[in-house]
Amino acid sequence: MHPVVAVLGPRQCGKTTLARMYEDTYVHEPVVRFDLEDPTHLARLESPMLALEELQGLVIIDEVQRAPGLFEVLRVLVDRTDNPSRFLVLGSASRELIRQSSETLAGRIGHIELTPFSIDEAGKENMKSLWFAGGFPPSYLARSSQAAATWRKAYISTFLERDIPALGFSIPPKALRRFWMMLAHYHGQTLNYSELGRSFGVSDNTVKRYLDILSSTFMIRLLQPWHENIRKRQVKAPKIYIRDSGIFHTLLGVDDFKELLFHPKLGPSWEGFAIESIIRHYGAEPGDCYFWSVYGRAELDLLIFAGSRRLGFEVKYTDAPKVTRSLKTAQEDLGIDELFIVYPGKDNFPLDKGIRAVGLETLFKPI
Repeated sequence: MHPVVAVLGPRQCGKTTLARMYEDTYVHEPVVRFDLEDPTHLARLESPMLALEELQGLVIIDEVQRAPGLFEVLRVLVDRTDNPSRFLVLGSASRELIRQSSETLAGRIGHIELTPFSIDEAGKENMKSLWFAGGFPPSYLARSSQAAATWRKAYISTFLERDIPALGFSIPPKALRRFWMMLAHYHGQTLNYSELGRSFGVSDNTVKRYLDILSSTFMIRLLQPWHENIRKRQVKAPKIYIRDSGIFHTLLGVDDFKELLFHPKLGPSWEGFAIESIIRHYGAEPGDCYFWSVYGRAELDLLIFAGSRRLGFEVKYTDAPKVTRSLKTAQEDLGIDELFIVYPGKDNFPLDKGIRAVGLETLFKPI
């Protein structure tokens, strides 16, 4: 067991609620909580060694990205043989952004990524609501679509105007908002940094910087390409997805499910939602998830390495999934053990040797 555990995920995904639930089970030792969004708590930790060295039991530090220098102090504390404390730190930025935790606390810290609600948590019967509203609890549990949309708009504004500056990035909120909205129209597409830069009027390096910020704060997923050792010209640029489907719909200006059904981004919306759901269900790390594409010939939406097995997923918004030459090529070239065509239905049925059509809501049931 690690003496320090970091629970990382986007703001409002439930990290604090989870910590309080865990705190309620911690009945035999004292619990001390620091919320670094509280100026009083932040001031107490300006001298972190003095504030922490005499504490016992469980110490919870929320929004730890606001004081990254704490990790050096935690290393000293957990290395002491007389250390009486364990630390649970919560952060709204990825481990890549909080590099101090990986470098300073190497071997002493465990990371858990907490995501918004998934299909497994919301229930398959609520899949359509989850798809449209997204998984952030205040949006998914809102009493109406209008209330959910209002919350998501406020969330985006708060993220841009408060959270990004709090992480030390001096980017005008309006500029990053425009960039994020533009990315919504590239959702599900292969990235072309030069094209994005020309469209936005900035350099390729600025585009990469903005993408890194949005990726490190769990707002977008950059799905990397897989390169197989074959004599074919394979795509080398990542694909981009807005990770939360509700945020994606708000960035598109779609506030009603009926409107989405006639929107040109309906297919990409379904694709992103399904891919995110599959990755979460399998608990796959970023280094285990890829897409694959050969210029003008074949492609696969998602390739997951599950131990020694290769699982392939092609996502289609259709009621009549079928095997294509592209899929057969992917199956053969990549040596896929199981290949699924995921569609918005309920039935599972074989299409070809090693290929099945699977409704997303029943994907996780035994076949």
